[in-house]
Amino acid sequence: MNGTPRLSSRFPETPQHRRPQGTPRSNEAKPRSSLPDVAALKSKDSAEGPLIPLDTIDAPQQRLLAVSFYVALFAWRIYDFHYLLEEETESLWMFMKWVAIDGVFLFGLPEVRIPWLEWSQGSMVILFLLHALLDGVLMFRIPIPIGPALGAIAKLFYDRELAISERSVKYSTLMQDSSHLLGRQIIKILPEGSATLNPTKEHFCLDGAKSQVYLPVQINQTTPIAMNLIQFDLESNQNETTVLTAAQIKKLMNQAIKSGHQSGVDGLMTLRLPVKKPGLYKLGRVTDKTGLEVRRRVGGETFVVPCPRAVIKPLNQNKCRGELSNVELEVTGTPPLRVKYRKLINHVEQEAYLQSIQPEDLVSPLAQSDQQPIVLSGAIDATWARAQSVKVPLSESLGITGKWAFSLEEVQDAFGNRVSYSSKEHDQQEKSNTKAPQLHQVITVHERPTIILKGCSSQRPLKVAKGRDTALPIQLGSTGKGGVLNIPYQIEYRFTPEVDLTPAGEHGTEPRVESLSMRNNDQKPRIKEAGLYSISAVASEYCLGEVNEPASCLLQNPPEPSVKLQTEEIFDKCAHKSIGLRVDFFMTGTPPFQVQYIKERKQSGQAEVAFANIDGLRGQIDLTPPVEGHYKYHFTEVSDATYKSYNIRNQNLVLEQDVKPSAYASFLSSSPRHVCIDETVSFGVTLRGEGPFTLEYELVRGNKRAPHKISNIEGNIYEIRTDPLTKGGDYTLSLASVTDGMGCKEFLKEEAKITVRHQKPKVGFGLIEGTRTVKTLENKEVVLPVRLTGDAPWTVQYRDINDPDRVIEAHLRQANDKLVVKRHGTYELVSMRDKICPGTVDQMANRIEVQWISRPTLSLANDAFQEVKGQTYIKHDVCEGEEDSVDLHLSGAPPFELKYDEHVKPDKGAKALKTRNFNAALGVTSIRMDTAQAGLVEYRFSELADYNYDHAKHAFTPVSIQQRVHPRPLARFTNPGKTYSYCTSFSSSVDTIPITLTGTPPFSIDYELRHSGKSQPRIHTISDVRSNTYSLQIPTTDLQAGTSALSLRKITDSRGCTRTLPSTEPRVQISVHAAPSINPLDPNRADYCVGDRLSFSLSGTAPFTVYYTFNNVARKASSTSTTFRRLAEKAGTFTITGIQDSASSCKADVNLSATIHGLPSAKVANGRAEERDIHEGGSAEIEFSFGGEGPWEFVWARSTLEKGGRQGKVLEMRSESSEERTYRLRAGEEGVYEIVSVKDRWCSVKREGVEISGEAGGRKMLTN
Repeated sequence: MNGTPRLSSRFPETPQHRRPQGTPRSNEAKPRSSLPDVAALKSKDSAEGPLIPLDTIDAPQQRLLAVSFYVALFAWRIYDFHYLLEEETESLWMFMKWVAIDGVFLFGLPEVRIPWLEWSQGSMVILFLLHALLDGVLMFRIPIPIGPALGAIAKLFYDRELAISERSVKYSTLMQDSSHLLGRQIIKILPEGSATLNPTKEHFCLDGAKSQVYLPVQINQTTPIAMNLIQFDLESNQNETTVLTAAQIKKLMNQAIKSGHQSGVDGLMTLRLPVKKPGLYKLGRVTDKTGLEVRRRVGGETFVVPCPRAVIKPLNQNKCRGELSNVELEVTGTPPLRVKYRKLINHVEQEAYLQSIQPEDLVSPLAQSDQQPIVLSGAIDATWARAQSVKVPLSESLGITGKWAFSLEEVQDAFGNRVSYSSKEHDQQEKSNTKAPQLHQVITVHERPTIILKGCSSQRPLKVAKGRDTALPIQLGSTGKGGVLNIPYQIEYRFTPEVDLTPAGEHGTEPRVESLSMRNNDQKPRIKEAGLYSISAVASEYCLGEVNEPASCLLQNPPEPSVKLQTEEIFDKCAHKSIGLRVDFFMTGTPPFQVQYIKERKQSGQAEVAFANIDGLRGQIDLTPPVEGHYKYHFTEVSDATYKSYNIRNQNLVLEQDVKPSAYASFLSSSPRHVCIDETVSFGVTLRGEGPFTLEYELVRGNKRAPHKISNIEGNIYEIRTDPLTKGGDYTLSLASVTDGMGCKEFLKEEAKITVRHQKPKVGFGLIEGTRTVKTLENKEVVLPVRLTGDAPWTVQYRDINDPDRVIEAHLRQANDKLVVKRHGTYELVSMRDKICPGTVDQMANRIEVQWISRPTLSLANDAFQEVKGQTYIKHDVCEGEEDSVDLHLSGAPPFELKYDEHVKPDKGAKALKTRNFNAALGVTSIRMDTAQAGLVEYRFSELADYNYDHAKHAFTPVSIQQRVHPRPLARFTNPGKTYSYCTSFSSSVDTIPITLTGTPPFSIDYELRHSGKSQPRIHTISDVRSNTYSLQIPTTDLQAGTSALSLRKITDSRGCTRTLPSTEPRVQISVHAAPSINPLDPNRADYCVGDRLSFSLSGTAPFTVYYTFNNVARKASSTSTTFRRLAEKAGTFTITGIQDSASSCKADVNLSATIHGLPSAKVANGRAEERDIHEGGSAEIEFSFGGEGPWEFVWARSTLEKGGRQGKVLEMRSESSEERTYRLRAGEEGVYEIVSVKDRWCSVKREGVEISGEAGGRKMLTN
C-alpha cells in the first residue's frame, strides 16, 4: 500500500482468515501455512547464534570452556580467602574486587550466546546477588551455621526422626495411617434427562471464508438416539427439518469426548451440530435410548445469519478545499449495525463510530428489547433477521488541504457478530488495484488557484506603442499560505477591441475568448491589440479557482509624437550682436517629451548630440553656444511617455545661426572648501568672450567685504588665490563682474563657499576609572580611551616609551575612540592629523600606563617540614590513621583553585594515583594528609589558578610533599573462635592462649574479659612484649562459672602507633562448666499421644548422654544440642533416669515420667464403601463406629463423586458427638459421606489434606 497512509493503531496482521467475534474455532478448517524460507532461517540463525560460530568451537566445547573458566575463578576466590589479611580495608578491597569480577563474568556470559547458557536477565541478577552474598561471607569472614543449615536442607529430603525406641521413624507414615478412618457411604439420586440448544447463547454467522458453523446442543443425563433440528429460512420464512440418526449422534458424542467438550459433570455433554445455511434454528423432538422424549429447555432458539460486512464505494480521489468528501459506506448485515472506522488527516488520526445503522422501515424485536436470546412466541417470523444493505454517506467539509484517509476497522451486526478488517486485507486491496468497493479510501484535498491583475484596470489602462506587445500583468496565487501552486494553471480571458466597446466601456456582444496554461508568474500572456481584456476563469488540474478584482485591463495605443518649431534670435544689449537662438516647441503625444538634436560648429567640424526636455505640450529653450562660430542644429528624434526614439528626420527640422557670445566668467568648481586657519585658498575661473578681460570679485566674511579687481587677463582660464585666512568662520568668494576687450561689462552671480576652522584638532588619552593607570591580566587586550577634536577620520601616532623607535599609526573615526594594546608599559601619543588639518597632542594627557596583575603563587613554611630538597618538602612521619595536615600559603586574587596528584605507594598492595581538586577562599589554607594506608604518600601540586588567572604551565613550578605513613600494629588470636574450658571441680587455670602480633616490638596489649552474667568487663594491660608471639595466661581469680568472652582491645608498638581493635574482631571463649541438668519443656503435661514429640531442655556442655526406660526397657541416647526430643511411636510409659554432658564426668540422676496414649479410630459402613440409590425426597441411614476411649467428637463431610471413584468437591461438613461406640445418621442428599476427623478423651485424628473451618455443628466448606 505505497499510496495509502497506514494508521498507527491498525489491527496487527495475522495469517488467519477473517472470523466474526463469537464464532467457535474448534472445528474451523485451518489454512495450511507455507514452509519457511530456509535461507531466511539460516540468516536469522546466524544473526542470533553464538558469538563464536559453532563450526569453530561446537556448543559442548564452549560450555566446557565456560564452566572451566568459572571453576578457575572459584579456585582463585578460595585462594584469596585463605590468604586474606585481617585489615578491614583489605577485606573491603577483596570484596569489591570479587563483586566486580562476578558481575563481568555473569553479565558477560549471555552476550557470548552459548547454547543452554543463555539465561534471562532476571536469572542473571539473582545469580549475581547470590555471588555477592558469597563474596561478603568469604571476604569479611562471616561465620555461617553450616551444620544447622545442612540439617534443615536434609529434612526436606529425609524427614525421618528418632523415636523412643531409638530407631528412625517417618512422621508422615506414622500419622497418615489409613486404618484410623475407614469406610464411606455413597448416596445417589436418580437423574432426569434434558437437551438444550445453544445453552450459552452464542451468536453465529456465515460468510465466504467460513462455510459452516457448529451449534452447541447440551444433553444432560440422557443418551439420545434421534434428534430433529428445525431451520427457518430468513428470506422466505419456510422451515426445514433435519433428522439426526443414532449413528450420527453417536459420532457427535465421540467427537465431543475427544475434543474435550464435556463439562466435567457426570452425565453432562455438549454436542456440536454442523449447519451451512443461514436461518433460525430450534431443537425439535429428541428421543433417548428408552424411547421416551427428552425434555427440551425453553428459549433455545438460535439465529445463524450472514456475517456483516462493510465497503467504501469508489469516488474521485482528488477534491478541492471547501468541497464535501461525499464518501459513501455500504454496510450489509442484520440491522441495526455498527461500524468503526478511522479517519487520518495529514497523519493526525481520529477514531469514529457509526451506531444504529438500519433502514428507515426496520421493525426488529432487537429494537424493542435488550434481552437475549429473543423469545419467540406464536407464529415464527424470522425474516426480520435477514441481511440488509444500508448506504451511509460521510459528507464532511474538506477544510484542510492534504491527505484524507478513511479506513474501515470493524463492523458488527445486531446479534454481536463482529468482523474486523486486518492490515493484510487492506494490503490485498492495494495489490488488486480494482475499482470495486474498497476497505479504505484516500482523498487528496488541493488548494484552489487564484488570479488578479496587478497595475492595470479600466481606470488605469496600459498604454503601449502601436505595433508593440506587452505582458498582461497577471498575478497567480492560491487560497493557501504556500503561494503559487506547483501545478499548471489554466487561464481563460475575454478580449474586445477598443472600437467594439460599449459606450460604458464594457465588452461587446461577441468578445473573443482565449485560453492558455501557465506554471508560474514569469509566464504571462503577451497582448498587442488595443481593447479590453478581462480574466473570466482560472483553474488547476483538479480545482476551479477564484478570480479576484481587478480582473479587467484596458490596453490603449496613444498617437505618435510630433514637434513643430518657432525661432527668435537673441542679441547682446551692449554690442548688439547675435549671441544665440530662442526656440519654441509645439508638441503632440503623451508628455513628458525629450527631443534629440545634433549640434555642429562649422569652424571645428565637430558634432555633438544634445537633448531638450519638455514637460508639457509646449516648451522653450535657449541655444547660446559659449564659443563664437556658425552653428547648425538638426532635430532627429522625439520620445514621449509611450514612444521611445521616434524618428522625425523626415520633417527636416534644421536651424542655423552665427554666434558671437558676450563676456562671462564662472568657477571651474564651486564646491565648498574646508581649510585650516592661516591657510590660503585658490579657485579656478573660466572666461568667455573676447579678451583681454577685467575680473572683479569680493571676499565676504560676515558683514565685511573685501573687493578685488584684476585687469588684462589673457586666456580663458584664471586662478584666484586669497590671502592667508587668519580668522575662523564662513567666507564667500563672489564673482562680481567681467569686462571683455570691447568694454562690455557683464554682472555675475557666481559664488563659492569657504569654511575656515576656528582651532587646530587635538588628541589626548582619556581617564579609566579616574586615572591613567590600567591594571589588567597578562597578555589580555587593553582598550585605551582616546579623546579627539576635529573632523573625522583622524590619524594618530603613538609608541611605548620603552621602545621609542617603534611608532604605531592608528586610524580613528570617532571623537571618543580607543586604541587596543596587549603589552604592558607606558604608551605616549606622538602626533595626530584629522581629515583636513594637522593637530596637536595634549601634553597633560599624552601618556597612559598599562600594568599586569601578578599571577597566583604557592609557598610552604620550611619550619613545618623535616627536610626540604628543592621543590620537594619531606614531612614528619605519622602513624596510619592519625590526623595530620599541611598549611598552604597562596598569593593572588581569591578564590583559588588548586589541583594536586596524590601518589600512594603502600607497603602492601597496588600503587594508587588520585587526582584531587581543591578550592580555597583565603590566602592561607590547609589540606588533610591521607594516612588511611601505610606506605609512602607524595602530594604533587601541578596546577594553580585564582580568580583572575587560569592555570598556565609556564607560570607555575610544581611543588611536592612527601610523608611516610607507618602501619598500625595488629594483634589477633592464633586460634580465633576456640573455646577453652574446664570443670568446676578442678582448681587449675585454663591453658595459655597464643596471640600473634604484627608490627615493631616491643608491644603493649590491652585485653578484656567479659563474663556472660555481668555487664562490665575486666580490662588488663600487658606491657613490654618483645616478640611477635605471646602466650596469654588468664589468672584463676578472673575465672567464674559459666561462659566468658576474651577479646583484644588495643595494641601499641615501639613507634607509638596504636590500633584500637573493633568489637567485631574474632575472640575466644572461656567456659567453666557445672553439672548438667534436664527439664521438660512443658512441665505441666504428663499425657501424650502417639505422634507427639517429647521435648526436654538440657543444660551443660554438648554432647549429652540421656538415660531412660520405655515400657520397663532401659535405653541410652545421645544429644549434640541443648534439646533432647523423641517421637512417640506407640503407647506406653516413658521415664528419664539420668543425664551426663561432655564437660564433666558427673552423671545427674533424675526421674521424669510421661504416659503415651494410642490414637482413636472411626469407621463408616463398617469400614467399607457402600453405595445406595434413592429417589428425589428419599433418605438412607449411615452408621458410624469408633475405637479408643470415649467420649468421642467427630466431623463428617459430604462431597461430590467423580468418575473412577475419586473424591470430588466438598459440599458440606458437620460436627457430631457420641458417648457410645456407634452413631447413626439419616441423609437424603446426594454425595459421598466420610469421617474427616475424630477425637477421643486424649487424642485426635484428622484426614490428611482436608481443612476444617468454622465451629462444630455448623455447615462448612472444605478444600482438598
